[in-house]
This record gives sequence, C-alpha cells and structure tokens, in this order.
Amino acid sequence: MKRKWLSRGGSASITVVFGGWAVGAAAFNGLQGKGSVLLVEDYTQLDDPIPELAQYDEVSVVAFSFGVASAAHWMARIGFKPTRKIAISGTLMPADCKKGIAPTLIRSTADNLSADSFSKFCLRAGLKSSVPAIDIAAARAELHAIIERGSAPETRFDRIWIPLRDRIIPSRAQKLAWASQLQAVRHVSGPHIPFGQGQSWAEWIS
Repeated sequence: MKRKWLSRGGSASITVVFGGWAVGAAAFNGLQGKGSVLLVEDYTQLDDPIPELAQYDEVSVVAFSFGVASAAHWMARIGFKPTRKIAISGTLMPADCKKGIAPTLIRSTADNLSADSFSKFCLRAGLKSSVPAIDIAAARAELHAIIERGSAPETRFDRIWIPLRDRIIPSRAQKLAWASQLQAVRHVSGPHIPFGQGQSWAEWIS
C-alpha cells in the first residue's frame, strides 16, 4: 500500500480514499474540500495499519472502484472501524462474472498491459485529466493480486454510489452486487470516474 496526502487540514476529521487501479490522484483532481484527505493505493499487499489515522477523531473511508473490495479486506484484516464508509463505482467482488469484472478480462488486461492500452482504459473510465504515468510491472502485479485475493467480507456501507454509464465495472453488475443494501444506494449519471470539476468531498460522503 502507498499513501499520499491530497490535502492537509487542521480539523479532527480525515477522509481516507482507497483509490482505483493505476489512476492515482488523477481521478479526484476536480474535488475540493478544506479537511485532510489521504489517498491510499497499490493493493498488492493490504497489511499497512496507516498509523496517521490514530490522531483523528473521525475517519471517513471513501472507497472507489477496486478500492471498494480492497478497503473492505483492509478494514476486516486491521479491525478498523471508521465513522463513515462510502463505496463508489465498485463492489465487494471485483473479480466476478456477475457482480464485478470477469476474472478472464482482468487477467487479459494485466497480461496485455501497455501504455497505449492504459490510455484507452482511462478514456473508457471517463478520466478528464491527463493520463498518469504507469509502472507496467507494478500495475500488472496489482491486478493479479486482486484476482487472487478474491471477494471481500460482507461490509455494510453508509452510502453506495453507482454510475449509470460505467464501462469498467458494468452498472448492472454493481446493482446486482448491492441488492442487499438498497437503502444506501444512490445512482449518478456518469462514467466509472463520476466526479465533476468543482464538486466537494462532502457531496460524496453525505
């Protein structure tokens, strides 16, 4: 796991963002807010206790894309209980033919990964900023780790956002995956990366 501060504030609350595969902070470039936001990425291993969180009274976990299952695995493994849990554009079953992405498709993405294929992935995902640099070997290893780790433990989220034009984790798969938590589900008319320029973190956490 890698950690990167997106913003530092002086409040007693923090938003911990489990980002998506390979896109890093680029997915969240348009989001604004005054509080502390810590980005977590690289899910090859999920054994980092993230000691920075101990100094905060309130912790909101915002999990995006493959970060949804990774955050759930991490919370179960570490025994961490945040104040609020938000899932966006992802499911607890990332490598699943019905409730995620077919494992064969993930393996194909990993095995055929190149700068060009990653650029096309970012376009399908709806990334509005420049395509970030990618470490091919590391990104490939992360995808294989996600497949091998499998589905995350059942986790209740306070809010679940499903984009209606998701071309990465199909919207229908997300709807099926969250059928038991419909009271938390909200739909957004957007792509896999649904965040708009000028939006606040608070809009997604509410």
